[in-house]
Amino acid sequence: MPGDSVATRRRILDAAIAEFARHGIAGARVDRIAAASGSNKALIYKYFGNKDQLFDAVFDTIVVQTMNDVPIDADDLPGYAVRLWDWYRSRPELLRLNQWDQLERGGLGTQAEVARRASSDKRAEIGAGQQRGAVDAALPAATVLDLILSICRTDLETPDPATQRTVIETAVRRIVTPRTR
Repeated sequence: MPGDSVATRRRILDAAIAEFARHGIAGARVDRIAAASGSNKALIYKYFGNKDQLFDAVFDTIVVQTMNDVPIDADDLPGYAVRLWDWYRSRPELLRLNQWDQLERGGLGTQAEVARRASSDKRAEIGAGQQRGAVDAALPAATVLDLILSICRTDLETPDPATQRTVIETAVRRIVTPRTR
């Protein structure tokens, strides 16, 4: 049944996200992913290939999920930054997966087509905002995006999220607000 295979793949991906976030790529075990997803190792290999390909599928999944759940809006980059910070805060495994990708694979996941397209789309949205005058054009769109992403990854475990949201919103507003002379 097609619905069953979709649900099974989703359970495997969810289990793999947790396993890779907890143990990294080298430390992750396919047998634990199989047990956590209620499937078997043979099925995981059938759907995803080897463990590295499973990690690629996980990385692609979180990129798409983040893009869908936290769409960028060049007309409200401070609000986007706060929403993205809240998203990261609610899903700490996502940043851990990114860190494991950097540590164990030199950022291979960020070079995958899905991640490159997502980054390109975000830069294009910021660039369009710069063209409309909604975003300061003093910095390249790629730099603006890098700054926003860096800001959104700070102080995720703060005991005072309200203050951190204000800090993020203020910082991003100062970066992107067009300057008047």
